[in-house]
Amino acid sequence: MSAADVLTVAAEGGVIGDGRTGANLALGLGLIGVITGRLALARLAGRISTGNARTGAMWAMVVGLVGTALSVVHLATSSGGPGTGNGMVGAIAAIPLGLIAMAFGWRALARSHAAEGNGDRFEREGEFGSASHESSGP
Repeated sequence: MSAADVLTVAAEGGVIGDGRTGANLALGLGLIGVITGRLALARLAGRISTGNARTGAMWAMVVGLVGTALSVVHLATSSGGPGTGNGMVGAIAAIPLGLIAMAFGWRALARSHAAEGNGDRFEREGEFGSASHESSGP
């Protein structure tokens, strides 16, 4: 079974439930992605000292992308309209959640790269500064 088939089966509700199951799964993934992205941002800000912010940022981006893809597939394959019990409203609500999760993850990843780059720059300035003071003596 290919990945596209798995997403289609999950978006349609699979074997275990009605049409809302795929939308609920997409909503859950989007919410997990948003929480993971916020925790990654909090780790970078120093409010939480446990875990790796870069790993959390990557997971937020992946989970947000999967949740968004799942909700789009659910919208494409569901019949009827909003209010028919097919989970269209949940799938529509899951799209922004997945996008927000990806944005939080991207922001945390960018901040972690920036913090890493600034630390290297300061270390190099310290090394060069100490070498220039030694050579300027009499």
